Amino acid sequence: MAETTLPEVNDAAGFQAASGCSDQALADLESYRSYLADWNQRMNLIGPATLDIYWNRHAWDSAQLLRLAPDALTWADLGTGAGLPGIVLAILGKDRPGFHVHLVESMAKRCRFLTEVVTGLQLPATVHQSRAEDLSLAVDIVTARACAPLSRLLGYGRPYLRLGADALFLKGQDVGAELEDAAKSWDFEADVLPSLSDVRGQIVRVRRLGRGR
Repeated sequence: MAETTLPEVNDAAGFQAASGCSDQALADLESYRSYLADWNQRMNLIGPATLDIYWNRHAWDSAQLLRLAPDALTWADLGTGAGLPGIVLAILGKDRPGFHVHLVESMAKRCRFLTEVVTGLQLPATVHQSRAEDLSLAVDIVTARACAPLSRLLGYGRPYLRLGADALFLKGQDVGAELEDAAKSWDFEADVLPSLSDVRGQIVRVRRLGRGR
């Protein structure tokens, strides 16, 4: 199998070239980066060192999901934390009629951060202070990044998949072991796609989730 050629996304210009985003979206992503830098001094949102590689590690890693579901208008980002990938998706979908992202996060202080970003950038997003599995939202896509192992993510995502959603979970190089472990507890169909932001990254696309074993 040929290796995936990754776009060069080392700065804002590289991100815009790879994503095709508008100048306004780029400006909003710059503002989001500033929010992250400011709030990260007071609470743990992202690794401080990753601010230096923001455009690839956070912005492009999140934005690539839109290529896998170009027609999806409604998204739920479970355990969104600092808003990744959800805030990035909301920024890029801001001018699309009907586009909306549900940001699901259980920690109140993170929800305060998310609310400030959503309000400040006037994003098509709703912040839900809730455990993911306690909500049942009808969306096109449910996603998560650095939230939990796949076996637990399937439990979190089940209410959404039962209502017709597909799942796109951003994962790392150990995805094979996570799939094997999840298969012990769940009946599901999934395929694994290469990340466009990191050669070690993978994206698990879940199309069907049955009952737990």
